[in-house]
Amino acid sequence: MIKLGVNSVLFRDYDFATAVKHIATCGYDGVEISAIEGMCEHLVLSRWKEQAAEIKTIVADAGLEILSAEVAALKEERLLPAFEAAAEIGIPVINVGPGGKSDVEDDIVASIEKLNSMAEKAAGFGVALCVKAHVNSAIYNTPTTLRAMKAISSSAFGIDMDPSHIYRAGEDPAKALGAVVSRMKHVHIRDCKGRQSGPGTPRDQACGRGDIDLVAYCRVLVEAGYDGPVCLEVIGAENHDLPLVCTIAAESFGYLNACLKTVGGR
Repeated sequence: MIKLGVNSVLFRDYDFATAVKHIATCGYDGVEISAIEGMCEHLVLSRWKEQAAEIKTIVADAGLEILSAEVAALKEERLLPAFEAAAEIGIPVINVGPGGKSDVEDDIVASIEKLNSMAEKAAGFGVALCVKAHVNSAIYNTPTTLRAMKAISSSAFGIDMDPSHIYRAGEDPAKALGAVVSRMKHVHIRDCKGRQSGPGTPRDQACGRGDIDLVAYCRVLVEAGYDGPVCLEVIGAENHDLPLVCTIAAESFGYLNACLKTVGGR
């Protein structure tokens, strides 16, 4: 069964215990803990040892699993403590962005080299390092994702396939999925309206509100045999009251759960 989770960045204005409590109430199986510097640090990498026991207790008491963590930045000084924390807390996947700029050869070469190096270090901790194609970054579409997949052989390296970024790169996420699913270890998911650079307001990122055919995406996901986590990632929810944040999470769970049940994924 595919497990559904929420990136705690959606609850950026609230503490981790509050986030986990409401994620569980919405029906999710687990949580992706945000360690995104400058945006949401429910996991503070500079003092993760102080937090580890409390994080594990909060998640266990809610009956959830920690499905992943998002560090975002592809920086060794951030990733090494993230790998240590993941090994101790029991976080199987660390998610990052590729960095760099689109269609700049030096940037994609540098991104792939850094990903390769950090994947080898992640392997030593028994953790997977996943990268997603990201609008305006060095890896931003299926061809650049395939280039990274070809260059990086480490079993600790994986793809985090986010349909909203692929959609905004001008592709059909359901059709693009087949090309990368063999190396996928994680899915960040949200909806969006239009193919503009940004994903839109938090409300419009709720699954089912936008233009992406998430039913088709889920069908291909299940038919390909993917069994990793699918985590809702909604950004930009600063200054949103708790009922609105919970509505986005609950609405998305209902939609994704129905989609996956329809195609045999739950």
